[in-house]
Amino acid sequence: MTLKEAQNRVDQWINTTGVRYFDELTNMALLTEEVGEVARIIARKYGEQSFKKSDEDVDLADEFADVLFVLICLANQTGVDLTGAFEKNLEKKETRDKYRHKNNKKLNNK
Repeated sequence: MTLKEAQNRVDQWINTTGVRYFDELTNMALLTEEVGEVARIIARKYGEQSFKKSDEDVDLADEFADVLFVLICLANQTGVDLTGAFEKNLEKKETRDKYRHKNNKKLNNK
């Protein structure tokens, strides 16, 4: 699925099953909440915190998908073409950061 297809599919779901988009501020809060859920899993799986009994069935992939869904909602609401935006962002990274990370001594010490 392309980003454009994902944006269309989310829009179709919102306008049929979801009834309407939440307002942008609500979706921003939801995005923050979903990112927090990803952070919680990563802190426990890869960090020093341990899972609680209630956390045992968490699914990191599903939480990433929740983040992506809400991000797509916000992009749709604000008229952002994620394909174009992502391509432009990669071009920026390929030019501006072409040597930045290779020349970063902190990254090359490991």
